[in-house]
Amino acid sequence: MKPKVYYQHLVFHLEGNTNMAKKCMTEREIKRRRMVDKFKTKRAELNEIIKSSKSTSEQKNEARAKLAALPKNSSPVRLRNRCALTGRPRGTFRKFGIARGKLRDLMMAGEVPGVIKASW
Repeated sequence: MKPKVYYQHLVFHLEGNTNMAKKCMTEREIKRRRMVDKFKTKRAELNEIIKSSKSTSEQKNEARAKLAALPKNSSPVRLRNRCALTGRPRGTFRKFGIARGKLRDLMMAGEVPGVIKASW
């Protein structure tokens, strides 16, 4: 089974958006996502050795050293959710992958199915 690739939705549309994140920041995020995918299995194996009760203390120490030697950006903790349209790092909805401002614009234009403006 092929692993999911999460960085493909981070293709940013530059035309028409004036308040975009810096291109270097969005490129850095894509690079981090690729690195996380690349080292995912190795990190899982090392963490399994560390958490296993069958492993000896020498094996655990060796696994910790190997885990610490991996690149910092290979850790999934360093990933940041960004808007797929603007690259904005804050206020993004996971369900849509879009920042709140752009999501509001799309909803007002009627381009998001099943979402209506609240009125009571």
